[in-house]
Amino acid sequence: MNLNRKPDVALHADPFLSIVALARETTVRDGKRWIDWRQSLKKADGQREAEIDVLAGVSGHYVNPIRFFRKLDRFLTGETILVADGGDFVATAAYTLSPKGPLQWLDPGVFGTLGVGAGFALGARQGRPEAEVWILYGDGSAGYSIAEMDTFLRHGLPVIAVVGNDAGWTQIARDQREILGDDVATVLSRTDYHRVAQGFGAEGVVVKADQGIDAALDKARAMAAAGKPVMINLWIDPTDFRKGSISM
Repeated sequence: MNLNRKPDVALHADPFLSIVALARETTVRDGKRWIDWRQSLKKADGQREAEIDVLAGVSGHYVNPIRFFRKLDRFLTGETILVADGGDFVATAAYTLSPKGPLQWLDPGVFGTLGVGAGFALGARQGRPEAEVWILYGDGSAGYSIAEMDTFLRHGLPVIAVVGNDAGWTQIARDQREILGDDVATVLSRTDYHRVAQGFGAEGVVVKADQGIDAALDKARAMAAAGKPVMINLWIDPTDFRKGSISM
């Protein structure tokens, strides 16, 4: 807590729960004081959501990741825990998915420590056995822990994983091409991640077009409900949704 900015008052806790607790203790009860501010925030948020809806409507050769997340957001339940482990695909998810409650989004943190996905999912499923746990992988970060599909299977943990498969370390490649004019070491293959999962005895689903999203989500949930971990191999098109972000 003291390695980056030095806090005047250090508070190590969940941000949402902390703000709620502080609000209950404050002596300021004049809600009218904040009406204009809240309305300006809601207006800006609404405009951004409208922009995202437009981007979600764009069709390409493979799956539009923004459209996928819009559909997944409506598919989530109040018991869904999302584990995020990736770069560009996961950062897009952070803008477009809305966890239904506190403590239902786990990610690598501000320093982007890739590889945490399977471990976080194992802990979440063990700690909340009634929850539906999803891992959102980038195809780069999936390489760190995809073998844990075997662990999920052996321990009876029906986690659902989604690999955003655009055949590259896209978050790095975007800046690298722009700044250095080269995509060296950022190019991957459209690997059959679903077959990797099947090799461990888990279930695998592949989606290569927008039209297959709904059926894949339903199928994955049904497979998980039957007790098997599932890997969805989602072939996605690149987008400029996060163009301008600095990642290197």
